Amino acid sequence: MWSHLFGQGCKASLPLFPCSRAGLTVLWRHLSTMKLESPEFQSLFTPGLKGVAELFDGANYELRIAGGAVRDLLSGLKPQDVDFATTATPTQMKEMFQAAGVRMINNRGEKHGTITARLHEQNFEITTLRIDLITDGRHAEVEFTTDWEKDAERRDLTINSMFLGLDGTLYDYFNGYDDLKSSKVRFVGHANQRIQEDYLRILRYFRFYGRIAKKPGDHEPETLEAIKENSKGLAGISGERIWMELKKILVGKHANHLICLMYELDVANYIGQNVKGSRIQEFEAVLKMSESLPKPMTVLTSLLKVPDDITKLDLRLKISKDEKNLGLFLLKHRRDLVKATDTTEPLKPYKDFVIDSREVDATSRICELLKYQGEEDLLHEMQQWSVPTFPVSGHDIRKIGISSGKEIGVLLQELRDRWKRSGYRMDKEELLSYVKKG
Repeated sequence: MWSHLFGQGCKASLPLFPCSRAGLTVLWRHLSTMKLESPEFQSLFTPGLKGVAELFDGANYELRIAGGAVRDLLSGLKPQDVDFATTATPTQMKEMFQAAGVRMINNRGEKHGTITARLHEQNFEITTLRIDLITDGRHAEVEFTTDWEKDAERRDLTINSMFLGLDGTLYDYFNGYDDLKSSKVRFVGHANQRIQEDYLRILRYFRFYGRIAKKPGDHEPETLEAIKENSKGLAGISGERIWMELKKILVGKHANHLICLMYELDVANYIGQNVKGSRIQEFEAVLKMSESLPKPMTVLTSLLKVPDDITKLDLRLKISKDEKNLGLFLLKHRRDLVKATDTTEPLKPYKDFVIDSREVDATSRICELLKYQGEEDLLHEMQQWSVPTFPVSGHDIRKIGISSGKEIGVLLQELRDRWKRSGYRMDKEELLSYVKKG
């Protein structure tokens, strides 16, 4: 599946010096270079990128595609976001762009080496090569460098540590391409060291495992040991950052295996998810039953018992108001709102709930509930259903001579119930005829 990506001319791997990757595993660090010629790569060369490339080339600064975009391109995918790395310092980039009349935006990342240039209605985020001087598990003090290998060495996973020249040359210092081809997720160098530089890398490891690995349980023992030893470091990571990673894990591949592994490695206790026991079985059941992709909060709710669990989760992860309300809704109705068994329309209880609800997103929540319950057929029917409008108003009842507000309210509810029993088919005249008869 990989041969179509490259031309025939490939340089041999060049062994440099030995490097311990994780635990006692000793590998050879080497620079592999080869030529990428895929359509996905060629499609990146917009007028904007060509203009940026000409500026850097003219100023004798190296510019390469970095990180996740390289990984995606090697997988035959066109990346959604493309980050660039360069030997130019932020000051040199600013001087170059200013001289060329290129607009720069969002330069809050400048102290970390990132400049964002806008050319031909396209943004280009370009970061100077860096070395981490001091890290505290959350942030790093950096020093700029022109050494591509040093920058690659500070990155988290081998599959994210590669660079791609704009001529299509792949620069791979830590076997990232080999790991990608064999669906291996490994830290660059020592797993323990990489994790201690930024404890969020524990969750990034799980997230990329769910994206890259072909089967569950294919972990290096030394990696799992490093994760367990450092799991408490996640307590100092912000809830927002944790939730961003956890959401992707919950809806990725091998979610069941990875969440269970988080409990085994004592990770769950530090990310706001410490409900254990029978809830794991519910979690497994929801993942197994739901063929349609549920929202992350839908999956996570299966691990929760009571509304107070949502409150605690919110305090740790800072989930959004919509996510919190969805979790509370699922907790309340996952057992008491189920398909009808004594009617030809099993979806009716769900439709009635939407009709009676004053929430604008009631249909969306019902769809998530159906995913949670594994009701795929009902879900597809619900997604195609247009919510009917109750045809009678208080004004209609006043027109036939009833003025008491209390009486009008009672009549409206009676007519609404009759309308629901008819399958929402009765029109205004039919419904009002019952009032007139009364």
